[in-house]
Amino acid sequence: MSKLTPTSTDPSLSDSVSPARASSPAATTSSNEFPPPARPPQTFQERIAVIGTGGETHQQAKPGDPVLTTANGMPVADGQNSLKVGPRGPVTLNDFQLREKIFHFDHERIPERVVHARGYGAHGYFETYDSAADLTSADIFARPGERTPAFVRFSTVAGNKGSADMVRDVRGFAVKLYTQQGNWDLVGNNIPVFFIQDAGKFPDLAHAVKAAPDREFPQAASAHDNFWDFVSLLPESTHMLMWQMSDRTLPRSFRFMEGFGVHTFRMLNAQGDSQYVKFHWKPKQGLQSVMWAEAVRINGADPDFHRRDLWDAISVGDYPEWELSVQVFNEDFADKYPFDILDSTKLIPEELVPLRPLGRLVLNRTVDNFFAETEQVAFCTQNIVPGMDFTNDPLLAGRNFSYLDTQLKRLGSPNFTQLPINAPKCPFGNFEQDGHMSYRVPTGRANYEPNSWSGDAAAPREDPTTGFREFAQNEAGQQRRVRPEKFADHFSQARQFLVSQTVVEQAHMVDAFVFELSKVETLQIRERVLSNLRNAHEEFAQKIADGLGMTELPAASVAAAPLTPVPPSASLSIIANPPVNFSGRKVGVLISDGADAPTLAALQTSVDAEGAALELVALRIGGVQLNDTKTMAAHKTIAGGPSVLFDAIALVVSKEGAAELSLNAAAIDWIRDAHAHCKMIGYTTDGLDLLNTAGVAVDGGYANLDEDTSLYVNLCREGRFWERDTTPATYGVAEPLVDTDSDTTAEAAIATPQPSKKKTAKK
Repeated sequence: MSKLTPTSTDPSLSDSVSPARASSPAATTSSNEFPPPARPPQTFQERIAVIGTGGETHQQAKPGDPVLTTANGMPVADGQNSLKVGPRGPVTLNDFQLREKIFHFDHERIPERVVHARGYGAHGYFETYDSAADLTSADIFARPGERTPAFVRFSTVAGNKGSADMVRDVRGFAVKLYTQQGNWDLVGNNIPVFFIQDAGKFPDLAHAVKAAPDREFPQAASAHDNFWDFVSLLPESTHMLMWQMSDRTLPRSFRFMEGFGVHTFRMLNAQGDSQYVKFHWKPKQGLQSVMWAEAVRINGADPDFHRRDLWDAISVGDYPEWELSVQVFNEDFADKYPFDILDSTKLIPEELVPLRPLGRLVLNRTVDNFFAETEQVAFCTQNIVPGMDFTNDPLLAGRNFSYLDTQLKRLGSPNFTQLPINAPKCPFGNFEQDGHMSYRVPTGRANYEPNSWSGDAAAPREDPTTGFREFAQNEAGQQRRVRPEKFADHFSQARQFLVSQTVVEQAHMVDAFVFELSKVETLQIRERVLSNLRNAHEEFAQKIADGLGMTELPAASVAAAPLTPVPPSASLSIIANPPVNFSGRKVGVLISDGADAPTLAALQTSVDAEGAALELVALRIGGVQLNDTKTMAAHKTIAGGPSVLFDAIALVVSKEGAAELSLNAAAIDWIRDAHAHCKMIGYTTDGLDLLNTAGVAVDGGYANLDEDTSLYVNLCREGRFWERDTTPATYGVAEPLVDTDSDTTAEAAIATPQPSKKKTAKK
């Protein structure tokens, strides 16, 4: 049933429903129009929005208002939903409004990608664990131990090619697997949900988060009016906003982040049995992010931090590795699950449907040429293989249409599949010829099929045995622009994500919301965001309001559906899923003349044994002379190697060296920053004076290197000394925010996670 809710008090944005239009006979009889509101809309000075059955916002013109139209001037009745066969049915090809909107969006820029422009790629392989023939007939999962070539491209979403790596943004996680049945592109993100439910809204989302069209800033940032104006009018984005404002959007590196297929897909075995699946990439290195203050400094010190990290790791043989798993569930589970499995703003907790490991992905080779490979690689969500199929997820349907069109425009030819990075590595053939920039020289007279020629001239032919077959699903329903009612709960999983975080992570989320909304100039937009957040968690919204200096919270927006009780999930927390060791990380060691050579050597040995890297930082790049008279060159100067570039730091200095460094402001900042960022800090006894000058107090995150360097490395395995973090007290997040319905803390859920049936991964 439709509802009305005021969503703004900004008269400059006044936009209300026309009473005459809403009560017209046509509005109540035509099956192709949006359903009528539950009651005649009232007259408000504020903006009035009709809320659809899926909880989406419909802003409708009143008499005299400009009317939304297609490019050729046809008035649009519903700009929020694509045309489907029934509420949960497939999107129809004759939705010319969707095609026009996405076509325009796909062709807006050249040659840079419209979104995911800043990316970085590497080659590797996928190794299958056990046969998954019970689940799928896909050849890639048929033979244990078989390795399939792979190419992966990581990316940010909002920024252009020249933007920085360490921005608060979703990260693309796109994998091209060159299987023996053709290329399979698993095009996902490092977050399992998305902002929108319908592909027709993607151009609006991208436009809103990109730099404003009149001023072309801010770049690669969501902290501005346009983005928050848009998402405040889309309650469906609330869950994703929680992820966006969490540490998930500040990954320490590509190597320490998860990947997700986002959508629900199908897998079919040789007998035609179908199961639903959701894809997960789990980093073998564990999860790790950086703090916001670190990210800001990293972008200034090294805007290519993520690129450099991946290149360096592969170059030294520290190959990044992920495990591919699936959540498998059937139609019966889908029907009983309180949220629609076709809704891309929702997830299924791992505690509810455990992960089934299928294989591992290893990246072991950098590209030879960035443009030819990373820039020209073309991913298409439509690229699947026999044994898989799509579902009626409306966002996935739009992506399947959009990606192919985007690559055609960006690479300039339908022959982009012939580029080496995009070409299949298995035998392939068809009758498609000609087109701009064709790399092949076809032979024979047949460029059509069927044909009556024989031999090679007749080939290729279709194969009903091994060829792709869609899942035979019955579809019925009225062709309408509408969303399922089970799409309407926009706040329950937003609350679940929040209460699944530790108190430190929750405090970072409050910080992030306060920072972003403080950049929003329009008060009414900030109020709308808080109105939606109140539905997710009252205390959380209040702490954000306190941080913004708002005297009182605005009224909660009208939720399109009641909240569903959902327990916290330990898998949603980064701090609860840390790396198991310090491997793959980097220690920055501040050294001085006269530093103790045996201590430095012992530290190097301990770090090497852990599988980590050690870099020396000194006042001068020429390095220092140790107490054994040997000269040790530095990797970085203090100014060129700030402590934010390292996962942990150590001070190996002499008493005289400490005195000299105490007079250097950059050295003092180097120490203070590492302390403030909760990093583990090792020091020699002669470095205590330097710590005192920096004004930092030795705590449980410090270790004396003169005693045993291995104890320092053991400390580094814990990641950070979060007890030092002052952020939780900034806006009063001193105690964990809990689910007020179940009164379950995140710490309790993390300490006692539900049993998992996950298989033991094979090496």
